[in-house]
Amino acid sequence: MGQKTNPIGARLGIIRGWESNWYGNKRDFSTKLIEDNKIRTYLNARINKGGISKIVIERTLNKLIITIHTSKPGIIIGKGGGEVDRIKEELKKLTGKDDVQINILEIRRPELDAMIVGDTIARQIENRINYKRAIKMAIASSLRMGAEGIKVKVSGRLGGSEIARSEEIKQGRTPLHTLRMDIDYANVFAFTVYGKIGIKVWICKGEILGKRDLNPNFVGGKNEPGERRERREDRPERRDDRRGGGERRGAGGGQRREARR
Repeated sequence: MGQKTNPIGARLGIIRGWESNWYGNKRDFSTKLIEDNKIRTYLNARINKGGISKIVIERTLNKLIITIHTSKPGIIIGKGGGEVDRIKEELKKLTGKDDVQINILEIRRPELDAMIVGDTIARQIENRINYKRAIKMAIASSLRMGAEGIKVKVSGRLGGSEIARSEEIKQGRTPLHTLRMDIDYANVFAFTVYGKIGIKVWICKGEILGKRDLNPNFVGGKNEPGERRERREDRPERRDDRRGGGERRGAGGGQRREARR
């Protein structure tokens, strides 16, 4: 079966929420949609090395609320909050709105965020590090932080070869068709001197068993990676009983051998 559906889009409304929260009628829906795209494009270009994972945009009657999820909040905030104030003024000019609010949320475990992992691999490839080494280092760090599985696919002129090709490296499990599995996905590009290399990252964080908060700014919760392992560890062990049965069977066999003699 083809892997063509975006794992994030397939899980919207089930275990994930929308990154744009506002209501638009027939007249201004397209205008707001284009404005959201401009805001995200501008912020990703403006804060190129800020470790941005996602940008959540919310609109009220006359207010625009932008929440930036990042692994490096210090770069965005700046010294004394001066950088945030500059970004806010620039967004006011871009959108034409007087009331713009910027919130910054720190990502505590960037190794479990597909966008940050893909961006890290892309930066290493641009710095001429071997792509296989960069991918294996990223996979090892994600699994160490509690991911159940990770898959990375790179396409392009890998290693500067003449013919473009695709390679996939995966470890653990990433069941894309199970909608209750929390799978993060990202598509990143590395711009090298010999062409553009595409990087796709899938990270499986575990199974969502209960009802989850669909707020896109929701961080953490009951279904953190590693919860399933804890539940398995809490189960009563039955190995001692089995081992005891085996010892009894062994003792019985010894008695039978003595009777034969």
